[in-house]
Amino acid sequence: MTDNAKQAQASAGDPIVRIVDDDPSMRRALTNLFQSVGLKVEAFSSAAEIMEAQPPAVPSCLVLDIRLPGSSGLDLQADLAKANIHTPIIFITGHGDIPMTVRAMKSGAVDFLTKPVRDQDMLDAVQAAIERDRRRRDAEKSISGVRSRFEGLTARERDVLALVASGLMNKQVAAELGLAEITVKIYRGQIMRKMGAKSLADLVRMTDALGIPRNRGHLQT
Repeated sequence: MTDNAKQAQASAGDPIVRIVDDDPSMRRALTNLFQSVGLKVEAFSSAAEIMEAQPPAVPSCLVLDIRLPGSSGLDLQADLAKANIHTPIIFITGHGDIPMTVRAMKSGAVDFLTKPVRDQDMLDAVQAAIERDRRRRDAEKSISGVRSRFEGLTARERDVLALVASGLMNKQVAAELGLAEITVKIYRGQIMRKMGAKSLADLVRMTDALGIPRNRGHLQT
């Protein structure tokens, strides 16, 4: 991996900046800049190199030259999206034009900076990108936990959950499922406990986050 032998690797939880630029002097300058503020860095000279590397398991961002040998920065952006890798991207270029900027931003880039880039502009963009990635990871972790708890429900509990979340009262749920109202109350208590919900509103937010249809207890596909 070009340049990375000299660079510190991220320890658990530390954010990391990944650089892709075919100019060794630019990679060194950016590496020095990010390390000067305590950020961990990995640097690559081509799109192919970074696609072969394992994505970071910590909050991160990608500082990407739009013009690269082989696949361009825009091509790499598309390839990462296809691979379901959602690292926030900051594009840098000395040849930027309006169509490139529009395409990059529409595809989810967080910023588009023209060389020579002011150090503070770059650092501000990187901090914003890392914070975005941190929020995304936190949200995915939260949803993963909710999904795991949902999968621990029985089929009948899922049916009750979907109807309760749709706004039906216990007696209405009982009539819908052919159960006694007291049975629905028992199911409802079990669901609240298993899902870790503190209130009905909390339970509804969980079902919305998972995309559970309001008329049955199965996840949408």
